[in-house]
Amino acid sequence: MLRNTKILATLGPSSSSPDQILALARAGVNVFRLNMSHGSHDDHRARLNAIRAAEKVIDRPLGILVDLQGPKLRIGQFSVPVNVKVGQVFDFVLDDVDGNSERASLLHPEAYAALKPGHRILVNDGKLAFHVEQVEARRIRTRVEVGGELSSRKGFNLPQTVLPLSAITDKDKIDAEFALQEGANWLALSFVQTAADVRELRELVGKQLGIVVKIEKPSAVDELDAIAELADAVMVARGDLGVELPPEDVPVVQRRIVHQCRHLGRPVIVATQMLESMITAPTPTRAEASDVATAVYEGADAVMLSAETAAGEFPLAAVEIMDRIIRRVEGSPDYHRVMALDYSAADHPNQADAIGACVRAVGSMLPVTVSAAFTTSGSSCLRLARERPPTPILGISPRLQTARQLTLVWGVVAYHGPDAENLEDMVVKTTFCATKLGLAQQGKPMVIIAGVPFGTPGSTNLLRIVYP
Repeated sequence: MLRNTKILATLGPSSSSPDQILALARAGVNVFRLNMSHGSHDDHRARLNAIRAAEKVIDRPLGILVDLQGPKLRIGQFSVPVNVKVGQVFDFVLDDVDGNSERASLLHPEAYAALKPGHRILVNDGKLAFHVEQVEARRIRTRVEVGGELSSRKGFNLPQTVLPLSAITDKDKIDAEFALQEGANWLALSFVQTAADVRELRELVGKQLGIVVKIEKPSAVDELDAIAELADAVMVARGDLGVELPPEDVPVVQRRIVHQCRHLGRPVIVATQMLESMITAPTPTRAEASDVATAVYEGADAVMLSAETAAGEFPLAAVEIMDRIIRRVEGSPDYHRVMALDYSAADHPNQADAIGACVRAVGSMLPVTVSAAFTTSGSSCLRLARERPPTPILGISPRLQTARQLTLVWGVVAYHGPDAENLEDMVVKTTFCATKLGLAQQGKPMVIIAGVPFGTPGSTNLLRIVYP
C-alpha cells in the first residue's frame, strides 16, 4: 500500500456484502464510510463487522468513518408538482398547508428568526432560487430568481444565513453513541456553521473518536481557521458547498481548505463527485481523472468515493481506477516538487515539528527507504506527515484505535504493534516491521523517530538513522 493519498469509500447497497468489502479493501480502500443518512443500525453493524473481518484477512488496519446526517431542512407537501416563474411573488409560510404555485410550507421557525431581506433561499439543490423581500412572524415573502418545478419535501439551503440551530440532532446523538459502542474511528459532522458546532460534538464524544468536520456552508468557510483548529480532520464537502457557493468559487475554496489543513497538520479529505460518471459507466471521464489528480497534487490526505461505491454499478472498478490515478500522479517526476511549493512552516513549532523537518531534510539527502514513528496518540505521525517527506511513513502504535485512525493520514503505513522498550528494541522492531511490509532495503538507511522515555504521548524528541 505504498500510496501517499488515501482512498475513503462509502458503503451502501452496491458494496455491503463481506466479499464485496474484502474486495474493495484489497483494491486499495483505506477507510470505509458509513452514511447514517441511509440504513439502520443493524445494516451498519453488519458492514462494520465485515470491515473488521476483512482487516484480519488483509492483515493491515482499516479505518471506519461514521458520517452523521445532521439537520435536514425541507419544504412542505404539494398534492401535485407546480411550476414557479421568474419574477413572480412566492411565499413561504409557517403553517402546514398544501403547496401551490404561490406558496409553500416552510416549517422551520429558525429560518423566520434569521432570514433578512436580500438573503436567498435555494430549493432542490439550488435548482430554484428565491430572493427574500420581506420577513414576518409566519411568512417569508420572496421573488423568484430562478424558476422551475416545485414538489414535495425538497431540501432548501440558506447560503447567506446562519441559523440558530444545532448541527447535532437527536438522531445524531443516537448515531454517535452507536459509533462509540461499535468501535468506529472517525465521526463526521454535517451542517457545521460555526466553531461552536464542533465544540458541541467534542463535549458529546470527547477524544474517543476523531472528529471530521465537513465544510459545506459559506459560514463554515468564513470560520475555517477556528474550525480547523478544533477539528481532528476536515472534509471539503463539495456537493453541498457547490449548492451554496457559485461554481467558480468552489475550486478556490477547495485549495484554501487543503492549504490551511496542510499548514495546521490536519488530515484533509476532498469529497463528492470525484468519479461521478462511474455510477453508471465502467470508466471515468478525463475531467474526473484530472479532478482526482488535482487533489493529489494539492496534497490532500484522502479522496472520497460516495455514490460511486455505495450505489453505483461499478464500485470495485471505481476504487481500482482511483488507485491507479493516485499512483500515476505520485509517480510523476514533478509530484514532490509541486508538493514542496505549497509547504509552509508551522506557526508555533514544537520539538515534534523540528524532528519532522529534520526527517524531511535527511530524506532529501540520503536514500532513505522509510521514516518510522513510534506513536501512542498518533501525534508524531501527524507532525511528520505535515512535512510531506519523500519517503513512506511507518506509523507503529500499541493502540489499535490510533493505528486505525492513521489510515486516513497522508503517507502513513499504519501498523499495530507493541511500543519500543529501549533504543535497541526500537531498532529491532522497526527493522522487523519495515521488512515485513516491504519497506526496508538492505544497505539503505531508515529514519526512526520516537519519544524518550518510551510510551509517553507527545514527547517526540529522538531521531535515529539506522541500516537494516
